[in-house]
Order: sequence, then structure tokens, then C-alpha cells
Amino acid sequence: MSRLDSAIRRLMAQKVALEWAVEALADLKGPVLELGLGNGRTYDHLREIAADRSIYVFEREVAAHPDCVPTDEYLFLGDFAESLPRAIEQLGSVAALAHLDIGTGVKSDSTRLAELIAPRVRDLLAPGALVVSDQEIATWSDFRLDTPHDIPEGRIHLYRPVNPL
Repeated sequence: MSRLDSAIRRLMAQKVALEWAVEALADLKGPVLELGLGNGRTYDHLREIAADRSIYVFEREVAAHPDCVPTDEYLFLGDFAESLPRAIEQLGSVAALAHLDIGTGVKSDSTRLAELIAPRVRDLLAPGALVVSDQEIATWSDFRLDTPHDIPEGRIHLYRPVNPL
């Protein structure tokens, strides 16, 4: 498979998973967390499909398209090790959806990062919340959900790490 085909499959999986998650969470209140802004495409899509929700973004350094940058009140800048504890303190366990788009290009580094931040992300989630992740999180294997039928196995990962009340 060409790198172009792979990128298209990754983006389509991300789109399908996020749209599925937003629909599945229609009755659950709470903001969305976007971990990894990148160039802002996913954030921009979330603004469309979850227009009724606040979207908090976590990014080390903003390099997104100017139209795809959240206002300062919705932006947690810095390393996840610093920004996630600040968010827990500021927001609490309220998020309905977290999207982890944290791939670094080096699989082992990306997997290690996902495992490292998973407990902090979980602390931000409301009961019944969903996580859409570009990385598999082995410590959350008990929380894994089946992906919608349009998504190839292993392309995107869905979790419900906090049981509903």
C-alpha cells in the first residue's frame, strides 16, 4: 500500500470513528478533548460535528492553520506531563470524548506516550465517556470497544475507560 493510500485510510478511519463517537454520546453532556492539534484538521471537523460542545485542545506548540486554532481559554499548551494535570485541576472529570492523535511517527515512542498519558486522560473523563485513539493502549485492553464496520482492524482504537454511572 502506498503512503498516500495509508494516509487516506488513516484519515477516513479517524473521521468515521469521531462521527460514530459523537453520535453515540448524544445523551452525555460534557466537553471534547483534542490531544494533539497538529495542523488543526481534526479540531476543525470536531467543531462541525460537535458544535454544541466545548473543545479543549492539548498541544506542545501550536503550528496549525490560523483558522484552526482554539482561543486561549480552550488551549492547554505544553508537554502532556504538564498540561494534563493543569486540565484535571481546572476541569475535573467532565469530558464526554477524548481524541488522542498523538502519533510521533515512531511507533514505539507513540505507544509509550499513549500508555504514559492514559491515566491522566482517564481522570478527565466523565462516566460513560469514549476515547478515540490513534494508538493502541494496552493497559486499557479491558475497555476496548469494537470499531464501526467501516474501519480496518487496528487503524483506530476505541475505549470506554470509565464505566457509566
